[in-house]
Amino acid sequence: MALHFSKEEFSKRKTKVLNSMKDQNIDALLMFRQESMYWLTGYDTFGYVFFQTLVLDKNGNIILLTRAPDLRQAQNTSNIEDIKIWVDKDGSNPTDDLKVILDELNLKGKKIGVEYEAYGLTGRNALRLNKSFENYCSLEDKSDLITKLRVVKSKEEIIYVKKAAELADKALDEVWKHAKAGESESKILAEMNRVIFEGGGDYPANEFIIGSGKNALLCRYQSEKQILGKQDQLTIEWAGTYRHYHSAMFRTIPIGKADPKHLKMHEACVEALKNCEGKLKPGSKVGEVFDIHAKTFDDLGYNKARMNACGYSLGTTFSPNWMDWPMLYTGNPYVIEPGNVFFMHMILMDSQSNLAMNLGETYLVTENGNERLGKQKLDLVVL
Repeated sequence: MALHFSKEEFSKRKTKVLNSMKDQNIDALLMFRQESMYWLTGYDTFGYVFFQTLVLDKNGNIILLTRAPDLRQAQNTSNIEDIKIWVDKDGSNPTDDLKVILDELNLKGKKIGVEYEAYGLTGRNALRLNKSFENYCSLEDKSDLITKLRVVKSKEEIIYVKKAAELADKALDEVWKHAKAGESESKILAEMNRVIFEGGGDYPANEFIIGSGKNALLCRYQSEKQILGKQDQLTIEWAGTYRHYHSAMFRTIPIGKADPKHLKMHEACVEALKNCEGKLKPGSKVGEVFDIHAKTFDDLGYNKARMNACGYSLGTTFSPNWMDWPMLYTGNPYVIEPGNVFFMHMILMDSQSNLAMNLGETYLVTENGNERLGKQKLDLVVL
């Protein structure tokens, strides 16, 4: 089995989940989030795009219900021993197979937690699930039960996060090497991904963001690939990924010559990032980190150019998104703890001047503050 964590690590995680289930008075948990399955058992797949659930009852029994293509996937990547297969056929309803499993575990009439907040549980399947169990048991939304346990990283996890950060740094070296007038965005992406895969990394949970010219103001991937002009701007957001753990970075790079406004915007991003670093420490609320970000930009006259969030937790996540809980926005009450990993992004998009400036880094929260995991300089690099 290609398990990425020790037996002791998995045992500690299972105990934490069972204790949380007991505290929340549920008899079993139906996991639909791939992150939960991977974290708890090592199970590594993209088969969650179909109906698939991992059942954990209060007695510690673990049963996976999945499709035939994922039988060997689970056997080869996880410590799951009991794997049930639902059969693809016209009109099949895998919630019927799930009910058989719950019967075996004597869960009829019991209180069952469900991870409704899951990309693998489509609206149609959620409706089917609810209908199938209407008079069978009590279903409760427990989407955040495991998510809140995953937010503090163990020593074994931090090793992977730091490896991901090394790969992100290497990718930035390739950007600085290849981003120049006349070069294609496609070439830059190819070289970034090359060094990550050569370093033993994984596909990230979402696409890298890349855009030049007008597309430098976009915060999402789009498929247009441009050739860099003699005077241009290039925005890139990416992550090094190792064992599905992410460490993200964000940069805007002037090409040829920086606009004077670029310089001022970059100074503002550095100031905002440094101020956020000072607030990202145990005992602070994540909403307070955002508030210092917003105040910094607002005081410098960038209120209309900034975003309404300035980052989020990172960890082991699967497509379609590497963003994890919690997000850094105003009023968020989550209290920061040692072992948290946060990506903080300072984003300025000035639609009037059509200029962008972005600066983002990943941080590990320590006992007394934080550690920036990326080792590259924060200076504005003009290529």
